[in-house]
Amino acid sequence: MTLRVAVFGENRHEKVDPKVQEIYPEGMHTVIAEGLRAVLAADGVDAEVRIALLDDIDETLSEEALAQTDVLTWWGHMAHDDVPDEIAARVARRVHEGMGLIPLHSAHFSKVFKLLMGTTCNLLWRNEGEEERVWTVSGSHPIARGVPHPIVIPQQEMYGEMFDIPAPDELVFISSFAGGEVFRSGAAFRRGKGKVFYFSPGDQEYPVYRQPEIQRVLANAVAWARPEPHAGQPPRIANAPRDWFRDGETPHAI
Repeated sequence: MTLRVAVFGENRHEKVDPKVQEIYPEGMHTVIAEGLRAVLAADGVDAEVRIALLDDIDETLSEEALAQTDVLTWWGHMAHDDVPDEIAARVARRVHEGMGLIPLHSAHFSKVFKLLMGTTCNLLWRNEGEEERVWTVSGSHPIARGVPHPIVIPQQEMYGEMFDIPAPDELVFISSFAGGEVFRSGAAFRRGKGKVFYFSPGDQEYPVYRQPEIQRVLANAVAWARPEPHAGQPPRIANAPRDWFRDGETPHAI
């Protein structure tokens, strides 16, 4: 089946910040989407990747659009408050129904991620363009497939502990920085029938999303987070005898 992916981008820094415009003239969302298309195609995954922006969020993250979305990536930073509460709740509900969610970098403070985590999601940070090393701590996890150990990011905003999130169901990556800090940079969660993978590398001031290693992680994450068979569609029992479980009979699901 076709994997249906939506790439949500705030697309605010690209409009006002000359440095970001120089690094991502086509927008971070476009670079992320193109990377997903290329890597998933190389992996033989039949995928459709569309872009959703804050400016058209009512349409691109409508009930109908989300119903046709298997995995949603989310990048936001300076306009978290501009995302309507009802849309954040809608996305969180779809995750519980089985849709995958990949929050990226500053999306740790998005309404959607905080709803799903139930915590402040605060962290330590500073932006001095330090080297980041992303270390795999779960080599057998599907998201770590084909990922170098470590991924070296020449310049990146520092995110450090303590990171106020619930204990991840699976920790895939941790990062270290030149200042000595460490950070749980790749954390996987299950919420209802859906999967969530938070991945921190990717500040707007650095060309992180152009790195092939980062594109590999994102493609792996999207493939991992896709809904499991029948997620969000519980089987219905029709015409089952009242005491079938006592009679040893098995009703048919439709």
